[in-house]
Amino acid sequence: MSHGSEGRPFRLIPVIDLRHGQVVRARAGERDAYAPIDTPLARGSRPADVARGLLDAVGGDRLYVADLDAIMEGREPDRASLEAVAAACLGVTLWVDAGFSDLPGVERFTAFGLGRPVIGSESQRDADLVRALGNGAVLSLDSRGDERLGPDTLHDDAATWPEDVIVMTLARVGTGTGPDLSGVSRAVAAGEGRRIYAAGGVRGPEDAVRLSEAGAAGVLVASAIHDRRLR
Repeated sequence: MSHGSEGRPFRLIPVIDLRHGQVVRARAGERDAYAPIDTPLARGSRPADVARGLLDAVGGDRLYVADLDAIMEGREPDRASLEAVAAACLGVTLWVDAGFSDLPGVERFTAFGLGRPVIGSESQRDADLVRALGNGAVLSLDSRGDERLGPDTLHDDAATWPEDVIVMTLARVGTGTGPDLSGVSRAVAAGEGRRIYAAGGVRGPEDAVRLSEAGAAGVLVASAIHDRRLR
């Protein structure tokens, strides 16, 4: 993979979205409408099989997991699915967004040893949890269209950010409409050396190159891998 503006390798991080114990196909952040995935990379929609198929397609040592039941309904993380994925993807670090909104919930998750928590701005009331966890977590700055989700301070005050930050443009997820280059560029400028990752809208290698040139450290991708536009 190409190298970013500071000579760091540009990371391609595959994504799986979990719903009711299956991997679903994400489209424009309309989570209620997500259906079990049909992909050439795996038979069926079992999380371990789809995760392995994605990693076999593009390599890498990280996998992003969005637990939609936890995010949407406040459930505990889907430990059985996460354990199956971890067992199928040895040596891979899972970045897990399970709607974490308080320290006890993060601590229960980290006790499992199943990955690094992702703190989504949409699930926060204030910046306290992000500040408390520091570099122990990844921050996801979530937006839908022009609407920034969660507290303004998380979006505006880069001093609250950990070293790894995702710019998550939900309306572009699974749509192939191109990444939010301007949002990523703003975060790179504000982040002062933090690693900024794009998520949503990536169509293929050209978008990855553009993001790298904009200073992004990497990109989270699902549809373009399943559709064999990225390998």
